[in-house]
Order: sequence, then C-alpha cells, then structure tokens
Amino acid sequence: MGSVLIEMLPLILGAIFAPAWVIIVFLLLGSPQGIAKAGAFVGGMTFTRLLQGLIFGAIMLASASNDKSDGGPSPVVSTLLLVVGILLLTTGVRKALKEEDLDAPPPKWMESLGELPPLKAFGFGALLVGIAPKLWVFTLSALAIIGSSDLTLTTAAIAFLLYIVLAQIVLFAAILISIIAPQAASQILQRANDLLAQHSRIITIAVTVIFGFYFMWDGIKGLLAAT
Repeated sequence: MGSVLIEMLPLILGAIFAPAWVIIVFLLLGSPQGIAKAGAFVGGMTFTRLLQGLIFGAIMLASASNDKSDGGPSPVVSTLLLVVGILLLTTGVRKALKEEDLDAPPPKWMESLGELPPLKAFGFGALLVGIAPKLWVFTLSALAIIGSSDLTLTTAAIAFLLYIVLAQIVLFAAILISIIAPQAASQILQRANDLLAQHSRIITIAVTVIFGFYFMWDGIKGLLAAT
C-alpha cells in the first residue's frame, strides 16, 4: 500500500494546498460554536468523499484493473490525471487573469459562514465537495490509482480512507488545536486566516500551475506508454 500512497501523494498535496477550504474552516472556528460548526463542515466534506468512494470505488477498481497493461499505468488513471492537469492549469490562468474560480464559494457565502448552524455547515461542506469539479477529479484519480493496484478490497478501502484523512489533514489539525488549546488557537488561526486571505490568489496560482503541469505530463506519459 505504500507505493499506492506515494503515487497518490501529488493528489493529496494538491488537495491540502487548496486555500479556500482552509479559509472556510478558519472562519467557522472563529465564530460562536466554532468547533461544532467546523467539525460539521469537515464532516460534510468527508461524507461526500466517502459516498463518492462507495459509488465509484467498485467501478474504478474493475475498470482500472481491466485496462492496465503489464506493469504499466492504467489508461483510466492517465486520462484522469490529464484532466486534473487541464483543470488545474485552467484555474491558474483564470486566477492570473483575475477571473473568479468556479470552485471557490461566492463572497456572500463567505460573509455568512459564521451564522450557519452546525447542521447547515455539514450540508454546506457536503455540497461544496459535490459541486467542485477539481475535487471530483482528484477523488476519482485517487480511486483509479487504487483500482489499478493489486490491493485487496480491504486494503484498497483503507488506502482510500487514508487519502481522505491526509487530503483534509490541515482541517483536522486546525479543529484539534482549537479543542486542545482554544485561546492560543484563536490567535494563531486569526493570523493564519489573514495571511491566507491576503495571499490566497498567489498560492492558488502557484499550486495550480505546478501541479497542473505535473499531472498533465504524468497523464500524457501514461497514455503514450499504453499505446
């Protein structure tokens, strides 16, 4: 399973460095009942990802297993990585041209986040993951990588759970810090949120361009190897 996690590492890093989700969790933590709201929001994200894994996991496991060549990359995985690269590069260009990222919540939503009760925060997190094209492709790519491996069903399920946990590790860490040391966490999260809000555009452009080129190259290389 270690080789599968290494193969998924760029997908995990791409999900970790998406600043919008971190900003949302930080904003929720800074509101009344912040820990409950942030926990519900991340729970909603996790629920949708688990649902995606449940629905598409069997399909990806079968498809990638049938399509892969002798030790070579699966065309399913390569195609998905190519799509990830195109989507990320498109996002980077849009940001560079100061166009709005379709995956980012509208400003009105950001302003009203603190007023969401925990149940609605759960639904909000589930909805955002469900409508974000990049996150869909990240998750499907992870499933395809797992499906193209020789893992047993149980080990494959564990690998996907690890993908979810690692992709959201910053969000889990922020909530955990707020539980353990709420006073210190409040100041740290406020400073971190200010920095993220101030530099989110630069971070998004850098991450999407770097990972976009990486995934495009990996996808094209895999497709060429399969021909």
